[in-house]
Amino acid sequence: MFKAEKLAEVKEGFAKYDEKTKKGLEKRPEMRSQFVTGSGEEIERLYTPADVEGVDYLSELGFPGEYPFTRGVQPTMYRGRFWTMRMYAGFSTAEESNKRYKYLIEQGSMGLSVAFDLPTQIGYDSDHELSEGEVGKVGVAIDSLADMEILFGGIDLGKVSTSMTINGPASVLLAMYIVVAEKQGVSADKLRGTIQNDILKEYIARGTYIFPPTPSMRLITNIFEYCSKEVPQWNTISISGYHIREAGSTAAQEVGFTLADGIAYVDAAVKAGLDVDTFAPRLSFFFNAHNDLLEEVAKYRAARRLWAKIMKERFGAKSAKSMALKFHTQTGGSTLTAQQPENNIVRVAIQTLAAVMGGTQSLHTNSKDEALALPTEASVMVALRTQQIVAEESGVTNTVDPLAGSYYIEAKTKDIEDKAMEFIKKIDELGGAPAAIEKGYIQEEIMDAAYNYQMDIEKGDRVIVGMNKYIIKEDAPKDLLKVDPAVGQMQTDKINALKAKRDNDAVAEKLAALKAACSTDENLMPYIVDAVRAYGTLGEICGVMREVFGEYKQSIKL
Repeated sequence: MFKAEKLAEVKEGFAKYDEKTKKGLEKRPEMRSQFVTGSGEEIERLYTPADVEGVDYLSELGFPGEYPFTRGVQPTMYRGRFWTMRMYAGFSTAEESNKRYKYLIEQGSMGLSVAFDLPTQIGYDSDHELSEGEVGKVGVAIDSLADMEILFGGIDLGKVSTSMTINGPASVLLAMYIVVAEKQGVSADKLRGTIQNDILKEYIARGTYIFPPTPSMRLITNIFEYCSKEVPQWNTISISGYHIREAGSTAAQEVGFTLADGIAYVDAAVKAGLDVDTFAPRLSFFFNAHNDLLEEVAKYRAARRLWAKIMKERFGAKSAKSMALKFHTQTGGSTLTAQQPENNIVRVAIQTLAAVMGGTQSLHTNSKDEALALPTEASVMVALRTQQIVAEESGVTNTVDPLAGSYYIEAKTKDIEDKAMEFIKKIDELGGAPAAIEKGYIQEEIMDAAYNYQMDIEKGDRVIVGMNKYIIKEDAPKDLLKVDPAVGQMQTDKINALKAKRDNDAVAEKLAALKAACSTDENLMPYIVDAVRAYGTLGEICGVMREVFGEYKQSIKL
């Protein structure tokens, strides 16, 4: 980007500056012997054109909305429309969560984001013995189509965009959403939203898997194929780096491991006979936003550029939409502290700026009290207002990719891209993401990074305000949201009432058809939709697939 003679002048000038500065440090030393990013990478004192001399503007940065999408996936970004402001919500019963969704819509939320409770996430009904004590605790309990009808009662699914954080039973929850819309008179081709549907990161970092990798990947590709024909505006997967980062990875690991999972999904779909340009435009990604604002901005830019290259060069994608990495962001849950929770408002504001200046397509901001409990209505409003203030008052949305051209940002973008690519190459050598997971490589890398991060905190080398520095004596927190422990019995009563009034012969017929199809190569989505429409429960439908596919058991020793 710079003429050779000018770069030589810069390098000569920098050498003089550096020598003079180092002499000055003898009298006035810097606060630390080493300055590092949130990921522990060393940061130089100063960045100059010499740090980006190998960057070619047109091929490496380009223009927004054009390959390689480093500067954004839309030509005008937030000058045309703001990102979708989603607030993650779901707790207790469908009735309680429905009230929260309507409140969020009234407050200006532009999309819904559904949190499911743990039994739902692993495909059990609320009356299952393993569900005891967990029903409605970390999300909403959804046992059947009847619950889903209540969850979205009075909400026009033709007008909202809905994201559902669900993985193992994603096919079943998507089927429920489709049938609820159908009952509202909204055809499937009008539905907009996303299912997470990313099972590989469950094996890596989160643990809410049900089936072994092979049938899990089959279900995912079945969803790709089904939605490309029936639900064309739906994002069929949200390939998630969020939980990889929550588990303790660095920024480069988050990008590398997430894109490696993406490669595995594209590979599986292509091997299943799908044309890459028929399903790739509906792939989406999900990233974390941590506190190191500049590193995070560089991370998002690096991820876009690297994915564009992968799709074009590795998979031969022809459509620009197949190469454009679209992503949702959530502010970092693991960065929130139970100590001085008001400080979390500031952390979330910084992370919001990182996501927006990094070019996110949608954003969920955590609430200040989420290190202690599910968020209250009041704290959710502050989190939503944080997005709205950044959108309407900060000025950072007025120009596209506002930090582009910063020597540090461009150098860090290239650095994260290169490091992420090294992780992808290593995973390729191990046989791809599923094989690397089975061998424990990805998990071990994340654990090492998490250990180093925690040691820095405990030694005081990394300051967490209010936790290991600037500590004050605090009263016990008050007014936290509590889930009624009777929710489990309430859901069990609902299930019993449903089974008493539905056509149980029809349910048995649909479940039998699904079971038979599981032993063939047929797409399972139509069978799952039929079972849902007959009011088969989540546990019954997943139970049929468990019988055929079995359950995944972690076998590696970490």
